[in-house]
Amino acid sequence: MLTIDWAPNPKDSMPLYRQIIEYIKNKITLGEWPVHSKLPPQRRLAHILQVNRSTLTIALDELIADGLLATRAGSGTWVANNTWSILASTPTVNWNSYLDKGLYLPNLQIIQEINQAEFKPNMIRLGTGELSPEFYPKDMMRSVLRNLTERISSLGYEEPKGLFFLRQQICLYLRSFGINTSTSSIMIVSGALQALQLICSSLLPKDSTILLEKPSYLFSLKLFQSMNMQFSGIPLDNQGIELDPILFHKQHKNANLLYTIPCFHNPTGIVMTKQRRKDLIQLCQQEQLPVIEDDVYRELWLDSPPPLPLKALERDGLVLYIGSLSKSLSPGLRIGWIVGPEPVIERLADMKMQNDYGSSSLSQWAAAEWFASGMYQYHLEEVRKELRIRRETAYKSLETHFTDIATWQIPTGGFYIWLTLTHPLSMQKLFNLALNEGLLIHPGNIYDYLSNRHLRLSYSYASLAEIKEGLYRLSLIIKNIKM
Repeated sequence: MLTIDWAPNPKDSMPLYRQIIEYIKNKITLGEWPVHSKLPPQRRLAHILQVNRSTLTIALDELIADGLLATRAGSGTWVANNTWSILASTPTVNWNSYLDKGLYLPNLQIIQEINQAEFKPNMIRLGTGELSPEFYPKDMMRSVLRNLTERISSLGYEEPKGLFFLRQQICLYLRSFGINTSTSSIMIVSGALQALQLICSSLLPKDSTILLEKPSYLFSLKLFQSMNMQFSGIPLDNQGIELDPILFHKQHKNANLLYTIPCFHNPTGIVMTKQRRKDLIQLCQQEQLPVIEDDVYRELWLDSPPPLPLKALERDGLVLYIGSLSKSLSPGLRIGWIVGPEPVIERLADMKMQNDYGSSSLSQWAAAEWFASGMYQYHLEEVRKELRIRRETAYKSLETHFTDIATWQIPTGGFYIWLTLTHPLSMQKLFNLALNEGLLIHPGNIYDYLSNRHLRLSYSYASLAEIKEGLYRLSLIIKNIKM
């Protein structure tokens, strides 16, 4: 489906339908909309363009008459031609015939819609899993970058495992919560998602089965299905991932690996208890089941620090540990890390060099300076202070507007509240109605295909005023659907 981020200007002297015609003609003749590209359904397109259906129909009819568009009942409207193919003696390349031939599957349609809507002005983002721009530490970042001018002598490629100085700093940082490792067992990656991609593409055979919590963030991604990986969801209780189903899947389903988010789980916010972590490590050692520990939310505790990582509880190289600055500092730095046995790290580093020849050198130097200067820990204290205020605001709004339509647990850290509706709803309908009202939500069926009673709410991105207003308006939408 084509992406449209434009709308006609009602103050322009040119009629709205004529502006639409010129916009679509321009997209087609410049080759941005190739032949066979499909337009959104007319109702959706009219909403995007902020015009009524009759205005849109006039524009489309003229484009169809000119031979640029074509339509058929039940099949929608698509690009049929362009000025070059009308004039040329040979047809133009049909790029659309290539779109479904690549190795990677497209994102879920609802994920694509979320990714596009996040950048629309005046959208209240009630599900976004990142820190608000209000958290951006402008003065500290200015200081970090100023210091780099004295420290950096060049900005060439770094070694395959990443900037040595940054890996030294991460070694020291990891010791603060029980992970004792060396620089040779650490690799820098461009965020946790790249870490997961490298692990799956480099270490696992095709048709591998990955065990993970259900619901889970990974269910929202098509990336791993593109690599012929199968997911098996394991239930959660209030202590974390359940152990008996893991044992069953390992012994009877031949599972290859366990992926877990033990700290402030995405999307439920659950923290795995100390005892469950010990029992999980013991089980995985017994069954020789490797573990990926995704610990990107660890530093976002709001009440008390979480238990030691799984990686700190084992000494056999069973756990590949993933950390990142994306949730706690800045997603735009694109800096994360993997900790694991040296041969594994060397294999992953070789694959990363084949993919992108290393993460940004400037970002690596900046991340190292954040750690070395001590400013990262000071920044974390400020983040926790502000997140506590936002969590309280969200809690009060839920207490005021949602007690008769949902239940929830207040998280002890992280970004998310896993809202359970008292009655099942069409998640797609709720998403569309909210989006039309300027509210961007994350329906639960993104993280569990069968869910029709959950929403992942986030209190980290929207402002305090937006949290109050957004949750009030969302409650009205849900109540109206029930009626």
